[in-house]
Amino acid sequence: MGLRKEDLKHTLYDIFEIDSYQSKMGDDKDIVTLSFSMRDKAPADDLVRFLEGGYNFILDADVTPGEQSDGSYKVFVEMERNRHIHDHIYEILDGIKKISGLDQLKFRYYKNFKSKDATMENIQETVPTSPNDYGITREETTLENYRNFFNRSYLESVDMLENKITIQKKYADPIAFKFKDFGDKQEIDNNITEAFDINGYAEILYLTKYLGDYNISKYGNDIHITNNDKTLVVERIVW
Repeated sequence: MGLRKEDLKHTLYDIFEIDSYQSKMGDDKDIVTLSFSMRDKAPADDLVRFLEGGYNFILDADVTPGEQSDGSYKVFVEMERNRHIHDHIYEILDGIKKISGLDQLKFRYYKNFKSKDATMENIQETVPTSPNDYGITREETTLENYRNFFNRSYLESVDMLENKITIQKKYADPIAFKFKDFGDKQEIDNNITEAFDINGYAEILYLTKYLGDYNISKYGNDIHITNNDKTLVVERIVW
Protein backbone atom coordinates (compact mmCIF):
# COMPACT_ATOMS: atom_id res chain seq x y z
CA MET A 1 0.00 0.00 0.00
CA GLY A 2 1.34 3.46 -0.92
CA LEU A 3 1.71 6.35 1.47
CA ARG A 4 -1.33 8.49 2.14
CA LYS A 5 -1.71 12.10 3.27
CA GLU A 6 0.30 12.84 6.42
CA ASP A 7 1.48 9.21 6.86
CA LEU A 8 4.97 10.57 7.56
CA LYS A 9 3.84 13.38 9.88
CA HIS A 10 6.41 14.31 12.57
CA THR A 11 9.11 12.15 10.94
CA LEU A 12 10.73 14.57 8.45
CA TYR A 13 12.92 17.56 9.28
CA ASP A 14 11.75 20.61 7.35
CA ILE A 15 15.21 21.59 5.98
CA PHE A 16 16.73 19.47 3.22
CA GLU A 17 19.93 19.86 1.20
CA ILE A 18 20.67 20.12 -2.50
CA ASP A 19 24.04 19.17 -4.06
CA SER A 20 25.59 18.64 -0.63
CA TYR A 21 26.55 14.99 -1.08
CA GLN A 22 28.55 13.17 -3.72
CA SER A 23 26.60 11.32 -6.39
CA LYS A 24 26.84 7.54 -6.75
CA MET A 25 25.40 7.58 -10.26
CA GLY A 26 27.90 9.83 -12.01
CA ASP A 27 29.85 13.10 -11.84
CA ASP A 28 28.44 15.70 -9.47
CA LYS A 29 28.32 18.25 -12.28
CA ASP A 30 25.89 15.97 -14.16
CA ILE A 31 23.77 14.76 -11.23
CA VAL A 32 21.67 16.71 -8.72
CA THR A 33 21.43 15.18 -5.26
CA LEU A 34 18.75 15.88 -2.69
CA SER A 35 19.12 14.75 0.92
CA PHE A 36 16.26 14.63 3.41
CA SER A 37 16.73 14.09 7.16
CA MET A 38 14.36 11.67 8.89
CA ARG A 39 13.89 10.99 12.60
CA ASP A 40 13.65 7.18 12.30
CA LYS A 41 14.71 4.38 9.95
CA ALA A 42 11.25 2.94 9.14
CA PRO A 43 9.75 6.19 7.78
CA ALA A 44 13.01 6.80 5.89
CA ASP A 45 12.52 3.44 4.14
CA ASP A 46 8.90 4.40 3.43
CA LEU A 47 10.03 7.67 1.87
CA VAL A 48 12.50 5.85 -0.39
CA ARG A 49 9.75 3.55 -1.66
CA PHE A 50 7.44 6.52 -2.20
CA LEU A 51 10.07 8.36 -4.25
CA GLU A 52 11.17 5.38 -6.32
CA GLY A 53 7.59 4.41 -7.12
CA GLY A 54 6.23 7.85 -7.88
CA TYR A 55 8.76 9.71 -10.03
CA ASN A 56 10.23 8.15 -13.17
CA PHE A 57 12.85 10.90 -13.50
CA ILE A 58 14.57 9.80 -10.28
CA LEU A 59 17.72 7.82 -11.06
CA ASP A 60 18.19 6.45 -7.55
CA ALA A 61 16.82 6.82 -4.01
CA ASP A 62 18.46 5.33 -0.96
CA VAL A 63 18.66 5.62 2.83
CA THR A 64 21.69 5.45 5.09
CA PRO A 65 21.87 2.05 6.81
CA GLY A 66 22.43 3.47 10.28
CA GLU A 67 21.83 6.53 12.38
CA GLN A 68 24.03 9.50 11.48
CA SER A 69 26.15 11.42 13.98
CA ASP A 70 23.48 14.13 14.12
CA GLY A 71 20.86 11.54 15.12
CA SER A 72 19.04 11.46 11.78
CA TYR A 73 18.65 9.01 8.92
CA LYS A 74 19.45 10.51 5.53
CA VAL A 75 17.40 9.79 2.40
CA PHE A 76 19.29 10.56 -0.80
CA VAL A 77 17.75 11.24 -4.21
CA GLU A 78 19.67 11.52 -7.49
CA MET A 79 18.44 13.07 -10.74
CA GLU A 80 19.94 14.21 -14.01
CA ARG A 81 21.02 17.85 -14.03
CA ASN A 82 19.14 19.36 -16.98
CA ARG A 83 16.72 22.14 -17.90
CA HIS A 84 13.83 20.28 -16.25
CA ILE A 85 15.51 19.89 -12.85
CA HIS A 86 13.69 22.79 -11.17
CA ASP A 87 10.30 21.36 -12.12
CA HIS A 88 11.39 17.88 -10.99
CA ILE A 89 12.54 19.12 -7.59
CA TYR A 90 9.34 21.09 -7.06
CA GLU A 91 7.21 18.11 -8.06
CA ILE A 92 8.99 15.92 -5.49
CA LEU A 93 8.52 18.57 -2.80
CA ASP A 94 4.81 18.80 -3.54
CA GLY A 95 4.45 15.09 -2.87
CA ILE A 96 6.61 15.18 0.25
CA LYS A 97 4.58 18.03 1.73
CA LYS A 98 1.41 15.98 1.37
CA ILE A 99 2.72 12.84 3.06
CA SER A 100 4.62 14.73 5.78
CA GLY A 101 1.97 17.29 6.65
CA LEU A 102 4.55 20.09 6.34
CA ASP A 103 3.22 23.24 4.71
CA GLN A 104 6.66 24.74 4.16
CA LEU A 105 10.08 23.28 3.41
CA LYS A 106 13.48 24.96 3.31
CA PHE A 107 16.71 23.95 1.61
CA ARG A 108 20.43 24.51 1.92
CA TYR A 109 22.49 24.50 -1.23
CA TYR A 110 25.92 22.80 -1.06
CA LYS A 111 25.88 22.70 2.77
CA ASN A 112 25.32 26.45 2.97
CA PHE A 113 24.92 27.82 6.48
CA LYS A 114 21.77 29.71 5.56
CA SER A 115 18.61 27.97 4.40
CA LYS A 116 16.09 29.33 1.90
CA ASP A 117 12.38 28.79 1.53
CA ALA A 118 11.85 26.02 -1.03
CA THR A 119 9.91 28.19 -3.47
CA MET A 120 10.19 27.71 -7.21
CA GLU A 121 11.81 31.14 -7.46
CA ASN A 122 14.56 30.28 -4.97
CA ILE A 123 15.15 26.87 -6.53
CA GLN A 124 15.48 28.45 -9.98
CA GLU A 125 17.88 31.10 -8.68
CA THR A 126 20.06 28.61 -6.80
CA VAL A 127 20.22 25.19 -8.48
CA PRO A 128 22.42 24.99 -11.61
CA THR A 129 20.92 23.28 -14.65
CA SER A 130 24.18 22.58 -16.51
CA PRO A 131 27.65 21.21 -15.65
CA ASN A 132 29.33 24.56 -16.37
CA ASP A 133 26.95 26.50 -14.14
CA TYR A 134 27.41 23.91 -11.40
CA GLY A 135 31.17 24.52 -11.30
CA ILE A 136 30.71 28.29 -11.09
CA THR A 137 28.08 28.09 -8.34
CA ARG A 138 30.17 25.70 -6.26
CA GLU A 139 33.23 27.94 -6.46
CA GLU A 140 31.19 30.97 -5.42
CA THR A 141 29.83 29.24 -2.30
CA THR A 142 32.99 27.51 -1.02
CA LEU A 143 33.37 29.29 2.34
CA GLU A 144 29.59 29.40 2.82
CA ASN A 145 29.75 25.59 3.04
CA TYR A 146 29.68 24.73 6.75
CA ARG A 147 32.26 21.98 6.35
CA ASN A 148 34.62 24.05 4.19
CA PHE A 149 34.38 26.93 6.67
CA PHE A 150 36.15 24.79 9.27
CA ASN A 151 38.98 23.90 6.87
CA ARG A 152 41.57 25.25 9.30
CA SER A 153 40.52 22.75 11.96
CA TYR A 154 41.40 19.12 12.52
CA LEU A 155 37.77 18.27 13.20
CA GLU A 156 36.53 14.74 12.75
CA SER A 157 32.99 15.82 11.86
CA VAL A 158 30.86 18.90 11.22
CA ASP A 159 27.10 18.36 11.06
CA MET A 160 24.20 20.75 10.72
CA LEU A 161 20.64 19.64 11.41
CA GLU A 162 18.02 22.38 11.10
CA ASN A 163 19.75 25.28 12.96
CA LYS A 164 22.02 23.21 15.20
CA ILE A 165 25.70 22.83 14.32
CA THR A 166 27.64 20.01 15.98
CA ILE A 167 31.41 19.75 15.67
CA GLN A 168 33.69 17.05 17.05
CA LYS A 169 37.42 16.74 17.36
CA LYS A 170 39.09 13.36 17.66
CA TYR A 171 39.36 12.16 21.26
CA ALA A 172 37.26 15.13 22.45
CA ASP A 173 33.64 15.66 23.38
CA PRO A 174 31.41 17.21 20.70
CA ILE A 175 30.44 20.88 20.87
CA ALA A 176 27.02 22.11 19.74
CA PHE A 177 25.97 25.58 18.66
CA LYS A 178 22.76 27.31 17.67
CA PHE A 179 23.23 29.00 14.29
CA LYS A 180 22.53 32.74 14.43
CA ASP A 181 24.02 34.37 11.32
CA PHE A 182 26.67 34.09 8.62
CA GLY A 183 28.09 36.60 6.15
CA ASP A 184 30.85 39.05 5.29
CA LYS A 185 32.85 40.04 8.38
CA GLN A 186 32.34 43.77 7.84
CA GLU A 187 28.58 43.41 7.52
CA ILE A 188 28.36 41.18 10.62
CA ASP A 189 30.54 43.61 12.62
CA ASN A 190 28.31 46.53 11.64
CA ASN A 191 25.28 44.73 13.08
CA ILE A 192 26.75 43.98 16.53
CA THR A 193 24.42 45.26 19.25
CA GLU A 194 25.87 43.55 22.34
CA ALA A 195 28.95 44.68 24.26
CA PHE A 196 32.14 42.63 24.10
CA ASP A 197 32.04 39.99 26.84
CA ILE A 198 35.13 40.70 28.95
CA ASN A 199 34.35 37.59 31.01
CA GLY A 200 34.35 35.35 27.96
CA TYR A 201 38.12 34.90 27.60
CA ALA A 202 38.12 31.41 29.08
CA GLU A 203 35.51 30.21 26.60
CA ILE A 204 37.28 31.98 23.72
CA LEU A 205 40.58 30.33 24.70
CA TYR A 206 38.90 26.91 24.90
CA LEU A 207 37.28 27.29 21.48
CA THR A 208 40.52 28.55 19.95
CA LYS A 209 42.34 25.45 21.18
CA TYR A 210 39.50 23.24 19.94
CA LEU A 211 39.09 24.86 16.51
CA GLY A 212 42.53 26.17 15.67
CA ASP A 213 43.53 29.24 13.65
CA TYR A 214 40.34 31.33 13.81
CA ASN A 215 39.60 34.81 15.11
CA ILE A 216 37.05 34.19 17.87
CA SER A 217 35.25 36.83 19.94
CA LYS A 218 32.13 37.00 22.09
CA TYR A 219 29.44 39.66 22.34
CA GLY A 220 26.74 38.85 24.88
CA ASN A 221 25.85 35.22 24.19
CA ASP A 222 26.91 35.47 20.54
CA ILE A 223 30.19 33.86 19.54
CA HIS A 224 31.79 35.25 16.36
CA ILE A 225 34.09 32.86 14.48
CA THR A 226 35.94 34.41 11.53
CA ASN A 227 37.69 32.66 8.63
CA ASN A 228 39.26 35.13 6.19
CA ASP A 229 36.50 37.66 5.40
CA LYS A 230 33.57 35.47 6.51
CA THR A 231 32.09 35.39 10.01
CA LEU A 232 29.86 32.77 11.57
CA VAL A 233 27.70 33.86 14.52
CA VAL A 234 26.59 31.09 16.91
CA GLU A 235 25.39 30.58 20.44
CA ARG A 236 26.82 27.76 22.54
CA ILE A 237 24.42 24.95 23.44
CA VAL A 238 25.18 23.35 26.79
CA TRP A 239 24.46 19.61 26.78
